[in-house]
Amino acid sequence: MKTVIISGGRIERDFALSFLKNEIFDQIIAVDNGLKFLYENQIRPTWIVGDFDTAAPELVEYYQTQTDIPIRRFNPVKDSTDSQIAIELALELGSSEITILGGTGTRLDHVLGNIQSLMLARKKGVSCIILDAYNRIRLMDGVVHLKKSEQYGKYVSLLPLTTEVTGVELRGFKYELTDYTFTSTGSAGLGVSNEITAEIAEIRIKTGIFVLIESRDEPKRFPED
Repeated sequence: MKTVIISGGRIERDFALSFLKNEIFDQIIAVDNGLKFLYENQIRPTWIVGDFDTAAPELVEYYQTQTDIPIRRFNPVKDSTDSQIAIELALELGSSEITILGGTGTRLDHVLGNIQSLMLARKKGVSCIILDAYNRIRLMDGVVHLKKSEQYGKYVSLLPLTTEVTGVELRGFKYELTDYTFTSTGSAGLGVSNEITAEIAEIRIKTGIFVLIESRDEPKRFPED
């Protein structure tokens, strides 16, 4: 089951609408001010969650009249972020793939919190990515293959989420590595802005978890129907 979470961060309208047009989702979870984007573009959520500290009160009142859309409202004084609550709901619903739109923006504390929240899905073996017009962000361990023809952007960056990421092998990249250990205190810069040179690039690690970021300088475009 595929789920998209519309969070309250920055959403590039043209990009998001183009992406949603090219994908079919079983669940659409609105998070707090993500309601505004859905309402303005006449997209109906299947679930709504949040503490609604940023959503317009009249918008929340409108959706409260839509009795067929479940709403989970939380106290603003809580131990979880709204996006974390949305990921937990997506897992509860049985999602096998989760995409988060609006998970990036000007609030870097929220962005970093959202990246850490990807571990909730990772522990369940569920694919979960944060997507915007310039970045595709996910967590990885073990082995990942990236096809040059399918890459999201020109650059591939690997940042250690765990204290260490050991036995790193990079093949098919501009900058390759053999049995290297990344640490969160000294070598993170080595993994920034690599580029794929082969038809298929391989990332292989023995232990630890990377934040894998595919990024681009120009906004992503999706094919028109």
